[in-house]
Amino acid sequence: MFNPSKDEVRQFFLSAWQRHRAGGVLTPLEMIAADWMEQHPEYHAELSDSHSAGRDYAVEQGRTNPFLHLSMHLSIAEQVSIDQPPGIRQAFELLRNRLGEHEAHHAIMECLGEMLWTAQRSGLPPDGAAYVDCVLRRATRR
Repeated sequence: MFNPSKDEVRQFFLSAWQRHRAGGVLTPLEMIAADWMEQHPEYHAELSDSHSAGRDYAVEQGRTNPFLHLSMHLSIAEQVSIDQPPGIRQAFELLRNRLGEHEAHHAIMECLGEMLWTAQRSGLPPDGAAYVDCVLRRATRR
């Protein structure tokens, strides 16, 4: 299983952004990442700054970590493409029909973050069924 370090993840995004902006050849994963980076112009300055890889994005600073945010977009896209955990694709489709793709991803991020936080606090593995249920609740909320 691929388990990159924080530095490797940040370098992946910086390199992909640089090649994308220069019109270079991208891998399929870099193409997906570039699409999400394009949809987040608020991160373009940081993605263009090689020093941003070493920055601290503590919550207390009130700044969103662009690398974490973009990584979550990639994770969700992968989960949906392989329907893992089972049911996430259908839940995403329902949510996308209601909110659009980008906002659906952002809503799913909240569920993903909640699942990971709960797993960390409990010491138990992440609960994929609870995660999908969270997304479904958001998809059917009126």
